[in-house]
Formats: sequence, C-alpha cells, structure tokens
Amino acid sequence: MVTIHGHSIQLSTLVNFIPVLATMVTTLLSIVLARATLRYAHAADRTVELAHEQFEREWAPELHLRLEKASGTEARIIITNLAKTSVLLQLLQLRSVNSPKPFEKRYLNDPLVGGTAWNSQVGEQLLRVTGPEFHGPIAASASFYAAGRLYRTDWFRFNVEVRGGRFERIQAATIPARRVRVLVPHKIRKFRKPLATDVAKEIVETTKSH
Repeated sequence: MVTIHGHSIQLSTLVNFIPVLATMVTTLLSIVLARATLRYAHAADRTVELAHEQFEREWAPELHLRLEKASGTEARIIITNLAKTSVLLQLLQLRSVNSPKPFEKRYLNDPLVGGTAWNSQVGEQLLRVTGPEFHGPIAASASFYAAGRLYRTDWFRFNVEVRGGRFERIQAATIPARRVRVLVPHKIRKFRKPLATDVAKEIVETTKSH
C-alpha cells in the first residue's frame, strides 16, 4: 500500500491505472497527429491546385485573329500565337453575322510556334461571304491542335465594307471573352485509370440492382 498526501492507495490499483493513462496519452497524441496530417494534406492539395492553375495559365493555348485590308481587292488574315506552346492550324472559318449564308471554310495543316504569327490572303473567301455589296459584321474563327487536343477559338468580329467587289474598310469590332474551347479532349485520358474508386457508390448501385 502506498500513501499519497494522506490517502492510501493500493499498489495493484496504481499499477492497473498506468496502462489506462498510457492509452489516454496515446489517444490524445494520435488525435493531434491526425489533425496535423489533415492540415498538411489540405495544404498540399491547395499547393497542387495552384501549381496546376499556374501551369494552365502559362501553357494554355491562346490565338488572336486579325482581319485586315491588304488592298482594294485583297484581304489578309493574321493568326498570332500568344502562348508558349506550339499549335497546328487545322481550319479557318469566315461567316456573316447577320446573314444565313453558310460558313466559308479553309482547311489548313500549318504549324504555328508560340510567339509567332501566320498570315494568308483570304480576299476570295471573304468576297464569297460578303458578295459585291456589303456593310456589316464578319466573324472569323480558327481550329487547331495543341497537346493532343482539338481547340477552336471564339469568333473574332470585324466590320467590313465592300463596294463593287472592292474592300473599302475592314476594322476589328470586338475581342472574344473566351480564348479557346476544347472540341476533342486528350485521347490518352480515355485509357487512364482513376486514382480512386467510390466504393460506397458501387455498393449502393449493386443493392439497387438486386
């Protein structure tokens, strides 16, 4: 028997209390470590998300289209690659915004390195859209491959004036709000296995089917 501050405690009771105290301390430390691990995991997820956003901003494809008057009978389209990544131009489309005429399409297969520009004469194609007399908005868009995906720019608008089959004026009207949109996703993603599987969802679906 052990006496502590005037109170008598049996030695066997004290010995039996030691494992309980050790369990309580271990549980408390486990909770603290679990909370620290959870905070670290959230911080790591946020870091990965920010790194992904920064990578997307730096390497996301971005093309700018400009239609300009080259002469009275000719027009020029200039496509500038504003991003770092190289692209492969596939299709150029011209259309009249206020007319039901079909799009004028020109198929391409020209590489465009980041930070460079590509230009071509499109007077003939543009006149097929406008006709000999025209005054109104014309929209232009380009489709291209980048990193295994097929993208399309939004429609860049231009105010075009044609008289007697001659270009009198071509001026930019607006800049699209969206830079590009994905038409065909990366093919490799179809064969990529998911990193995690929702087991609970599978169990619920299996239960419903039975």
